[in-house]
Amino acid sequence: MIEFHTEIDFKLDNFDRYADWISRVITSEGFQVGTVSYIFCSDTYLLGLNTKFLEHDTLTDIITFDYSAGNEVAGDIFISIDRVSENAVRYKEDFNDELRRVMVHGILHLMGYNDKIKSEKDRMRAKETEKMRMFHVEQL
Repeated sequence: MIEFHTEIDFKLDNFDRYADWISRVITSEGFQVGTVSYIFCSDTYLLGLNTKFLEHDTLTDIITFDYSAGNEVAGDIFISIDRVSENAVRYKEDFNDELRRVMVHGILHLMGYNDKIKSEKDRMRAKETEKMRMFHVEQL
């Protein structure tokens, strides 16, 4: 089950379409869908989590807490809408495209993809692009 929650005044349009897309991303990698919660929040909220749980005193666009077990993908994905907005401007991307990139980035982490070193980052970016394309594929 894919869930969406907000800690700020933000509305994700078309929950069902996003939930279907994320489910298809997960199954396309050979995993099963568990409970995945997206929590949209502010920089301040996410900075508090980053400081408390990861001991990082820096802003970030996403923090993923992995509860996956075996082949089932599960976790909480916190996304700063402030960071997504700023990054969309900085990288000259559409806000919705940047949001989808961050959303799929979190899912890829839950499926074991990492981005600590350059080769991992390159692989992650390629997977993000591949999985973002799936958003625009209509399911019959």
